[in-house]
This record gives sequence, C-alpha cells and structure tokens, in this order.
Amino acid sequence: MSFLDRIRAANGYDPSGFRPFEIAGQPGGWLRHAFAESLRRWPEVFRVEATRVTLASALNQPTTPEAERSQAVAEVLEVLREEGLIPGWRGELYPLNRYWADPPLLLIERAASVLFGTCAYSVHMNGFVRRPDGLHMWVARRSWNKPTEPGKLDQLVAGGQPWGIGLLENLIKECGEEAGIAPALVAPAQSVSAISYMVEDTQGLRPDLIFVYDLELPVDFVPCNTDGEVEEFFLWPIERVIETVRDSEEFKFNCSLVIIDFIIRHGILGPEHPDYVSLQKGLRSRDES
Repeated sequence: MSFLDRIRAANGYDPSGFRPFEIAGQPGGWLRHAFAESLRRWPEVFRVEATRVTLASALNQPTTPEAERSQAVAEVLEVLREEGLIPGWRGELYPLNRYWADPPLLLIERAASVLFGTCAYSVHMNGFVRRPDGLHMWVARRSWNKPTEPGKLDQLVAGGQPWGIGLLENLIKECGEEAGIAPALVAPAQSVSAISYMVEDTQGLRPDLIFVYDLELPVDFVPCNTDGEVEEFFLWPIERVIETVRDSEEFKFNCSLVIIDFIIRHGILGPEHPDYVSLQKGLRSRDES
C-alpha cells in the first residue's frame, strides 16, 4: 500500500454512470441514471432527459428565486425520505452550487447531496502536540452508530459545512461538540489548506471540498466528546499516524487525504519522495478555477 493508494481511493468514479444535473444553464451536480429516471414522478419539479436532468421550466429560469427552487425540491426529498431512500437525514441544508464562492442555485438536505452529486463542503482540524519525544497527533475513532463510515479513524475534529454559518463559527461549534475544546483554545487554529476530490460511492457522486485547519494544543489537553459522535481518542506519535494511513484503510478515506496534506506541509514528506508531485496534484483534483 502507499499514500497514492489513498489518493486513488478518493478519486475513483465512472462518468458513464451519471448524467449532469443543470439549473438555469449552470452545472449543479451529477445523478446516477436510475435515480434520474426515478425523478420522472415529479414532472412539475424535474425535467428528465436521456442526457441530462434540469428543473422544470417554471423553476429553471435565471430569475427564479432560490427559495422557490429549494421548496419544490424539498417536497420531493421528503417523499423519498419517507420511502427510506435517503438514509442518515441530518436536517441541515447544503448549498447546491458549482464553486464555493458562488451563491446557491438551491439549498438541499445534506443527506441528499450525494444523490445529486453536488459538492459538499466540510471543515477538518488536525489537533497536534509537540512533546519532548516528537510530534504527536490526536486521532478520533468515529462512533459505531455514525451513518457514514462508523468506527473509522478521523481527525480530532471534522464536520460538514452547512449553509448559513461561517467556516470559523462552524469549526468552533464542532470543536466544542466533538472534542470539548473551548472557543478560546480554538482561536489560534490556522486555516492552512483546501483539499478536493471526486469519488463514487453506493449512493452517488461526491465532488467534495474540505477546508483544513491546524491547531497546536497544550501537552496537557485531553479531548472529551459531547455529542456522541466519537467513540474514543488517541494521541499517537506522528510516525504511527503516517504508517496507519500508508499501510491500512483504518482512517476514513478523506481523513487520510488531510493527513497526507499535513505531513507535506510540515516537511515530513518532502520533494525527494517519488510520489511527491502526484500527491500534491491528487489532493486538489476538483477544479475550483
């Protein structure tokens, strides 16, 4: 196994299995063909064609308010939820847009974002400690009750980025819920990177973007989960973290990318590594230009 294996695992998909979802002439996402066909039940909301899906004409005008589109789609999603086709319902809205800086074309339930193949945003924070015996990193094990990748290893803090809350505000919230980190302790956290990938999973396509933060913590800090989403925490020497990422699939797939980015930025993995350039490119595979 290698670091490149982790990159490949986060960037595998077959484009022939999807058709584009467009809104008012703008790219909105990608739908599996079977899911696209299922939307024919709602011709007043979706226009399903063999090569693409758009919103129905009344909702697909550039001047159509986002709120009107969002309400129409939300009613469809409620039916699919009742039919058990959208597991892990979160009650959080994600923006459906092409790029982070774009205004949303519509707002969509977080659990449905993968069905529509739209970019989901998140914040991940590396919590690390400098000890006399070297650099250590806090690692979280996800709760076995999590709807996605239960029991996998994770960053100290990581969470989705819902609409209507700033990145730092969300990070502070997640730090308190997942690791019991007080806002004053989060304040020195540094925004250091953005990682993108596009991967196919059992529900659909995930062209996602992670905003990465680093936080150096006091040596006596001990995390404490408060929302039930973390099973346990470990403080590992960075060498053990690196070996686990490189040689196993114990980490949640996108968390491995965040750690690879960390060891590159901190000079642990440098340009003398044979895969250095490929890793750098692979960490930012989704075009945000």
